[in-house]
Amino acid sequence: MAELTLPFFPDEAATDAGAPVIDLVGVGKTYTSGSIEFEALKGVDLRIDQGEYVAVMGPSGSGKSTLMNILGCLDTLTRGSYHLAGEDVGELDEIDLADIRNRRIGFVFQQFNLLPSLSALRNVELPLMYGRVHGPERKVRATAALERVGLGDRLANRPGELSGGQQQRVAVARALVGEPALLLADEPTGNLDSSSTHEILGLFDELHAQGRTIVLITHELEVAERAERVVRVMDGQITTAGTSDGGAR
Repeated sequence: MAELTLPFFPDEAATDAGAPVIDLVGVGKTYTSGSIEFEALKGVDLRIDQGEYVAVMGPSGSGKSTLMNILGCLDTLTRGSYHLAGEDVGELDEIDLADIRNRRIGFVFQQFNLLPSLSALRNVELPLMYGRVHGPERKVRATAALERVGLGDRLANRPGELSGGQQQRVAVARALVGEPALLLADEPTGNLDSSSTHEILGLFDELHAQGRTIVLITHELEVAERAERVVRVMDGQITTAGTSDGGAR
């Protein structure tokens, strides 16, 4: 695999000096259906500093998925505050939130979400297209991102011509191409065999060693234990936040 060198485009990943990448204070989320209210998150406090590798675990219905949606700016808070790389997410409108999702967060999902008709290179270029990066620079950056994940020789291959592990590597390259402040991985090994799971977790280990901030959502203990800190969620609350040099509230 090509050596992973960070930062790649440092201006893209810049954060406020000293600010944590994730800072949740008293975060609550309530869903309403008619007269029925369901409190999915209940006063969650969580801090994740630059360069941390954190796994979030919890059973079905624990609030883990809601927390992931909040962290990814895919859902809004009912109360509390969320600062992402020093920016108050609660003050942003939908256009700003879409921009934050494109610039500040790299998403890796259980379903690879690659477009089957496009090559690996074109799939990785997509976030840069949305960010209005023009063609020649897009190609250079996407090629470098694929080389970072060890797929420099698979640029022209479509997803159907790649193994599951290789497809997930393309998804990781796509998540990294804009140099986001946060890599958010939701069950990234859920559709992989044991060999490909080891391959992807090894890639995350390398990214973490190079200073990337990673939040991994998983229900598998053996996957979570690869992180430096495990946050456990139960009944809408964090029951264990683990320990690290950055510290968790």
